[in-house]
Amino acid sequence: MVAPDTSEDLAEIRASVRALCARFQGEYWRKLDRERCYPTEFVAALTEAGFLAALIPEQYGGSGLTLLESAAIMEEIHACGCNGAACHAQMYTMGTLLRHGSDAQKQRWLPAVASGELRLQAFGVTEPSSGTDTLSLRTTAVRDGDHYIINGQKVWTSRAEHSDLLLLLARTTPRDQAKTRTGGLSVFLVDMRLAQGASIRINEIRTMMNHATTEIFFDDLRVPEENLIGEEGQGFRYILSGMNAERILIGSECIGDAKWFIAKATAYAKEREVFGRPIGQNQGVQFPIARAYVQMRSAELMVHDAATRFQAGQDCGAEANMAKLLAAEASWAAAEMCVQTHGGFGFAEEFDIERKFRETRLYQVAPISTNLILSYLAEHVLGLPRSY
Repeated sequence: MVAPDTSEDLAEIRASVRALCARFQGEYWRKLDRERCYPTEFVAALTEAGFLAALIPEQYGGSGLTLLESAAIMEEIHACGCNGAACHAQMYTMGTLLRHGSDAQKQRWLPAVASGELRLQAFGVTEPSSGTDTLSLRTTAVRDGDHYIINGQKVWTSRAEHSDLLLLLARTTPRDQAKTRTGGLSVFLVDMRLAQGASIRINEIRTMMNHATTEIFFDDLRVPEENLIGEEGQGFRYILSGMNAERILIGSECIGDAKWFIAKATAYAKEREVFGRPIGQNQGVQFPIARAYVQMRSAELMVHDAATRFQAGQDCGAEANMAKLLAAEASWAAAEMCVQTHGGFGFAEEFDIERKFRETRLYQVAPISTNLILSYLAEHVLGLPRSY
């Protein structure tokens, strides 16, 4: 297997991302973190460079890149100390629209998303009562002539306040009337510009990191039937492939975070002197850094394998989940190591470590917790009895 770092066809993309990120140094991100602001300038720069349209085909104005190339973009953003949370959703939500949307829907929405005229960065699935139990969601979409009337609530819907469009999963058939266990759910592309403040209410959820996450309430929201993606009742199946892309992209972000923490700790361990010698000369400092590097490299290979399988159209559910789990654990281990290496300075805002420490912790929980990944692998890979 060829490691991502040695793949020549990705070198130019990585270099371009690094050059862009060099314009957004630590103080930019610290200011946003203090004020809990959306990275408008950063997103605009990525859009202008074509990176946010990575997975949109060229015929719709996008960059027409592969998932491997998109993963490299996300990794480099994080390896540079930036935060790609405002970027990854616009990449992976493309999958549902590209694979299951009609030609008319693609022609209508994708060119505007690719140009930056519209933002598609919000994904409405999780609800307060169901959490990761997606099949138990309660938001309903009831047909009324040539429209659907949507009522319900979503939570942890990141970037809803900064997105024009929302990819929404809702129940179109009551669960007890659905023909199959996974049936009765449908996907809609909601134009939030038309209803915000009336049929849509968005509340900010303040969290330990600057993630722009919200809860959304739908009150008799009217959505035209032409905004239904694919067939009614098949929505759960449609979002699963998008979730694999999501796990791979976020796994790439975690690899980038781990690389940033390792580079930061290595540089500090070389220059920081205590008792007349650099602390990096001590095995008690060396070994945790080296171990974090081993974990990162192992996870990196798994992310690369999952992305390669996805790109080839293979079933990659197990690989995508393993990639996300290993990468999230590697980034968190590197974060812990980096704080410990820096000692008290690891908690100082100006070093950026405490910010990145908080940001990377999220991926032990979202977009799916490590425990649910283990349950999935136990059942679907190892053949153990279903636990939930």
